[in-house]
Amino acid sequence: MIFVGACCDALVMVPNVTIDCADPVRLVSFWVEALDYVPQPPPGGHATWRGYWQEMGVPPEELPEGAGDTPESIVDPEGRGPRIWFQQVPEPKTVKNRVHLDLEVGGGREVPLPERTRRVTVKVERLVAAGATVLQVLDRPEMDYYAVVLQDPEDNEFCVG
Repeated sequence: MIFVGACCDALVMVPNVTIDCADPVRLVSFWVEALDYVPQPPPGGHATWRGYWQEMGVPPEELPEGAGDTPESIVDPEGRGPRIWFQQVPEPKTVKNRVHLDLEVGGGREVPLPERTRRVTVKVERLVAAGATVLQVLDRPEMDYYAVVLQDPEDNEFCVG
């Protein structure tokens, strides 16, 4: 879970991030690679998420063909990061993301810039092989900064730094 602060004497957390998409299976496969997460198995011994949702009473009209037949969410195997659910929606993405994920793989500013750059480059090469597209390289040595802006297979922007 992501802990983001306190409100009204209670800790505020983000246990789940939902990403609308056309093809959950494709994005699960990509983001498992990107985040070193694992597909989330269905709860309670159910064979599929669809079976679980049907047992919970989700109306059939809310379950498009194929929905829940394979995992549509991923989880951090160490339990530190939020669950990410790829929710199938009928409408295509039409504009730039208003929220995006930042993948920190460089190690932070205490790691020398050439090593951070190498780490980012290795991760970006893996993600491009998995279906990402590079949009912009932010190579700013005068600012001690290196990052790459990419898109996942459904054109959702994210950064690797």
